[in-house]
Amino acid sequence: MSKLAFVFPGQGSQAVGMGQALAQEHAEARAVFAEADAVLGYPLSKLCFEGPKEELTLTANAQPAILATSIAALRVLSARAAISPVAVAGHSLGEYSALVAVGAMRLGDALRLVHLRGKLMQDAVPVGVGAMAAILGLGADDVAAACKEAAGAEVVSPANLNGGGQVVIAGHKAAVDRACAAAKARGAKRAIPLPVSAPFHCALMQPAADRLAAELAPIDIAAPTAPVVTNVEAAPNGDPTRVRALLTQQVTAPVRWEESVQRLVALGVDTVIELGAGNVLAGLVRRIAPSLPVYSAGDPESMAACLAALGGEGEGSGSTSQRDKGQAHA
Repeated sequence: MSKLAFVFPGQGSQAVGMGQALAQEHAEARAVFAEADAVLGYPLSKLCFEGPKEELTLTANAQPAILATSIAALRVLSARAAISPVAVAGHSLGEYSALVAVGAMRLGDALRLVHLRGKLMQDAVPVGVGAMAAILGLGADDVAAACKEAAGAEVVSPANLNGGGQVVIAGHKAAVDRACAAAKARGAKRAIPLPVSAPFHCALMQPAADRLAAELAPIDIAAPTAPVVTNVEAAPNGDPTRVRALLTQQVTAPVRWEESVQRLVALGVDTVIELGAGNVLAGLVRRIAPSLPVYSAGDPESMAACLAALGGEGEGSGSTSQRDKGQAHA
């Protein structure tokens, strides 16, 4: 029997049409989107299925949209295959999807929280003040040194430790520009500015973290049915009393994705399934742990291929084509 891990994407994986085919074909997916519309009080499902792209990409919409699509995919998969993960993980906001997946957080609570989280993160820094950039082909320690060298009186630091020679940095725009130059001087192959609306996962997000902590305080958190490998610690957590603090710290702390995947391997995981929109994480997992089988399940075709590979229902080949569509970052 495979030792499965489920992983859940973060912001940057959104695309118009996400979840639509799953909802058309499967009642489980339709129910998730219907709950999201009811909880949020606006037609998130229509935004996912039809756009417009500019509105879907807004942080406050993208975050619940990605979460809803992930849980829709999870429930379709779970209804057709008797499988349970030995651990779960999510990239940034994907950690909320992971918590829902293992029963630690109710879907309605998670949807409300990430909708608000998106607003708080957007509002924490005025547009144009902050920036993010992807540094390619330079080790994490060298990127951190470049950030320290470039910061001066401003903020710039590693935000996503994605693995495979990819580190995303965040902070004040001028400091990010200086850090990109410093990283290139240290041998980075490329430094790519990212089209984001705020500098996520750095100290500039502290106002958002403070307000999110207050919103998390009254939320019911249950014991997870499988441990969540958290972004902040890259270690499995099964203690429900620690979840609120970890989610609060996550807003300003770097996403330790490479270490998280390595921890899944150390836990004995032998198959990874990315649930939701896109296949960004599947691409990253392949770079970090090339021998680890990984599948994406976010539409009927990839779901059928995943089920066939797992020996459940569905037809299709045992793998899906994977393309790196960008960096998940919030």
